[in-house]
Amino acid sequence: MAARHVTRGVLTALNGTTGAGLLVALATRAKIRRGRHGVLIAEGYRLPIPPASCFTVGSVILTRRSAEWLLDEQRRELFEHEHHHAKQYALLGPLFWPAYWAACGYSYATTGSWGARNFFERRAGLKAGGYPTDLPLRPWLARLTGPSATRSRNRPPGSPSPG
Repeated sequence: MAARHVTRGVLTALNGTTGAGLLVALATRAKIRRGRHGVLIAEGYRLPIPPASCFTVGSVILTRRSAEWLLDEQRRELFEHEHHHAKQYALLGPLFWPAYWAACGYSYATTGSWGARNFFERRAGLKAGGYPTDLPLRPWLARLTGPSATRSRNRPPGSPSPG
């Protein structure tokens, strides 16, 4: 296993997020399996939230499906997407949770999608995570930030309104 994967695993173990992922797996009676890059896969996650087919807590990817399903070559990009979240947990530790939910709120407020403008999902790869990649801003926000709003804010004081 590459040193960077070992480092990520050690960091998520030390900051407690992998422990939290294992507790979630235990509480939902998911079976723990080894995945690629030292990530653990908790298969058979039973709760209805979140609605995604899989999600990550520390270095644990929880999925409603089997580990084989997630590790299948057809879902390599999805696995890499979730693995990227494990790296984010290594950097932020438990601070990942409030930062992630703030990013979800921002994304939902601006687009109606929890992931389209979520910094963490964008860094992990929107398409690989099953998120829309081309959602426009909500109409009210587009009006506030559109070209005419920018022009009027940048006009020198006392200049006439654009015609």
